[in-house]
Amino acid sequence: MQVAFDALPLIGQRMTGIGYCEAGQIQALADCYPDSAFYLQYFAIRREAEKLERLAPYLRSNMCPSRGRCSGYLYRLVSNFPPLPYRWFFGKQAQVTHFFNYIVPPFVAGATVVTVHDMVYKTFPETVRGRTRYMLETGLKRSLRRADLIVTDSEFSKQEILRYFPQTADKIRVVYCGVDSERFHPASPEEIAAVKQQFGLKDPYFLYLGTLEPRKNLVRLLDAYQIFLQGKQHAPKLVLAGGKGWLNDELFEKLRKQNLEQQVLLTEYVPGEAICPLMCGALAFAFPSIYEGFGMPPLEAMACGVPVLTTHAASLPEVVGDCAVVVDPYDAKSMADGLERLYQDADLRERLRQEGPQRAKQFSWEQSAHALYQVYEEAMQKRAARKKRSGTV
Repeated sequence: MQVAFDALPLIGQRMTGIGYCEAGQIQALADCYPDSAFYLQYFAIRREAEKLERLAPYLRSNMCPSRGRCSGYLYRLVSNFPPLPYRWFFGKQAQVTHFFNYIVPPFVAGATVVTVHDMVYKTFPETVRGRTRYMLETGLKRSLRRADLIVTDSEFSKQEILRYFPQTADKIRVVYCGVDSERFHPASPEEIAAVKQQFGLKDPYFLYLGTLEPRKNLVRLLDAYQIFLQGKQHAPKLVLAGGKGWLNDELFEKLRKQNLEQQVLLTEYVPGEAICPLMCGALAFAFPSIYEGFGMPPLEAMACGVPVLTTHAASLPEVVGDCAVVVDPYDAKSMADGLERLYQDADLRERLRQEGPQRAKQFSWEQSAHALYQVYEEAMQKRAARKKRSGTV
């Protein structure tokens, strides 16, 4: 089989969750199916060497880059007005092309698969950047019509898509994300000590890791943490690790108003090699999100053997099962009680340290790759059947 991937999520300056999902799946596909040919398709007229450097970690003997000679930004801007055929730039090299970031361009050669990770732009539009919301409002319905099959990350997300696009019921397939056990695993004491020194962490700490954006519910986490601090002279710090997203002025204003600057550490972006030991050094990992299509960070923390606090919102219970402390995302007292349990109950922390890695093993990139390959085979069959019905070759 010849399969092409839209490489856009892999070539940005900083990887997002969508990029990590694509990276895990395509590498596992290349390893599991050595007789298939895979192509990483990207647009470039400038800075090609820079983009190739970012793609280099994913290249294999059966996976090679494929450049379209056009500005990616310009193509995305004008491709629908009028529709510019995608195949003009990439030809017919692939039997299936998989787009990992919601949008399927016009006139793709062969079968098409698109990943729709969630419906946050519909359910919580106020938490999404305006330009992203505009792109999805104007382009997603058309993309779902163009795609032969739609992949999503959880049963929850499948139901969300059906809620807004019920006409897609026969197209949606759930393929869970995985966790990289070589990257996320219990770290050595030396690795933990080094990363604590890097970030100036001497005391125990709760850790959040992810983008600082509204749907991650960090303002309410600060409220919960302030409740947790009451009556404690030497409480664990709260570390908010991750790049600044958008609409986060309220978060920083809350920090100032509650005089939490000494107790809360903002690390900004954390390099990939520091993530695992930073997680492993934490007393517990807090992920208070109100909406996720999957929720990779709590799963990665569980793989590291770190106790997890998360919420009963969206897909998160589907991911963590009964191997985490689960709280109400809209109730700061519920969240504070969860922090208190993890702080006080050593037996609970030890149970979660033991059960978390076993739960994480249920989500592997290898399983994800096999499920995706079946989706590609089905998409090819659907495309062939449609061609036969229309009388085309």
